[in-house]
Amino acid sequence: MKTLAILFFFLVTAPDLEVFNFDKNSSLNDWRIVDDVVMGGRSDGNFKINDSGHGEFSGIVSLENNGGFSSVRYRFQTMDVSNFSKMIIRLKGDGKRYQFRLKSKQNERQSYISYFETSGKWETIEIELSSMFPTWRGMTLDMPDFPGKTIEELAFLISNNKAETFKLEIDHISLK
Repeated sequence: MKTLAILFFFLVTAPDLEVFNFDKNSSLNDWRIVDDVVMGGRSDGNFKINDSGHGEFSGIVSLENNGGFSSVRYRFQTMDVSNFSKMIIRLKGDGKRYQFRLKSKQNERQSYISYFETSGKWETIEIELSSMFPTWRGMTLDMPDFPGKTIEELAFLISNNKAETFKLEIDHISLK
């Protein structure tokens, strides 16, 4: 019974796993912008560390030439997420809707996504990993939701079917 109590205590109090914590010294070498220009569009996203030390994803989404999205992607070594159920992200948006995306393996065609709305204020959002559903090029796929074992890529994407400017500041990303 004592072993069970210790295991329960560990599971309840297990620390979050930091995925990325932005500050003025953060390297963005493994982050990259992918806009609709890869298919002829004209959107223009940027990613930098701003004066406050936060990651800042900003730019313009254009619908010209069949465009309509901008994203920033972070690739990393395989991370075991089987002991975690939520992605925790502290961010400040501009009142617009964004997608948070994961890939179990970098070479998979599908991404697992969850939409979130921003309020214009600093907030902490929680995304249940088990609720993330598979998509490819904007189409929902007929396959199981996120398997919850590993991740090798995460991304933020904006695509609201309208031309717009955007700005999303990110403080930190962790697993719980």
